[in-house]
Amino acid sequence: MTGISDLYTDLTGWIFEHALQPLLYALGLMDWAEDAYAWLDFALFGLLGIVVAWALCRPLEAWRPVEPLADRGAVRTDMLYTFLSRLGLLPLLAFVLLASAQAAWEGWLTEAGLLPPTLEEMLPPLRDHPVAAFAAYVVILDFAEYWRHRAQHTFRWWWALHAIHHAQRQMTFWTDDRNHVLDDVLAAVWFGVIALLIGVPPGQFPVIVLILRLAESLSHANVRLDYGRVGERLLVSPRFHRQHHAPLSAGAHGQNYAVLLPVWDWAFGTANFRRGVFPPTGTPEEPESLASGGWLRQQAVGLRRMVGAIAGR
Repeated sequence: MTGISDLYTDLTGWIFEHALQPLLYALGLMDWAEDAYAWLDFALFGLLGIVVAWALCRPLEAWRPVEPLADRGAVRTDMLYTFLSRLGLLPLLAFVLLASAQAAWEGWLTEAGLLPPTLEEMLPPLRDHPVAAFAAYVVILDFAEYWRHRAQHTFRWWWALHAIHHAQRQMTFWTDDRNHVLDDVLAAVWFGVIALLIGVPPGQFPVIVLILRLAESLSHANVRLDYGRVGERLLVSPRFHRQHHAPLSAGAHGQNYAVLLPVWDWAFGTANFRRGVFPPTGTPEEPESLASGGWLRQQAVGLRRMVGAIAGR
């Protein structure tokens, strides 16, 4: 593991030194060098995530597809969403910008003689068990993602944005990142705030993002796969999440919201563990442009619908 980590660090440093740093210097932006290096780290993790997701999911989709792909243009649009999203820009901005707010908050607490209420402060034994601490971060952030997802289906203005994700009738592992830009911003801020509040170390943050995104890519894959009676209750499977994308699951009738751990759906009464069911996907009640329009068209329609929802139209 150390050798792989060193190789990755060397690669990041080489790219920054020979490509990114000269560009920043030419543009007179060297004050942003530290943030640019952090972005590069996120971007490489994003590209790594795409490669790993493709290597895992594409053979599965070829092996046992739920349905043939009739509209490859819609899938190519999802691919564009993925490459725009997984450069890691939005989660990085949320984490970096919120870090300054966290520093000010922690400074105030320190002056008041208080310790910042991070996870390891509340549970000191985690300091000596980094693997357990990392697992705890993942579980807490996954729990937070479950509630964010429910909020996307609860508030009419937020559903107007999130409907872009659900409109896809040809769901594949690329569909995971099919989101409105504003929806991605909200998700990044939500995730970043909670990560900072529980004290996720900056070095672990992109790894956690990578794990959760890989889980989401697999859960969206066009593959006839479940994890069995026990496994379905331990990890979100493609079958479990496909039920969430069924037409009746849109809006207020949602189920199977979890990203990684189905226990949240089980605990809060939104789970559907019926095995062997792989329903069609899509939102027939929403505008056709959300399903078949290009990236710009979908973004414009989503924004207009969100404004209309806020205005009560």
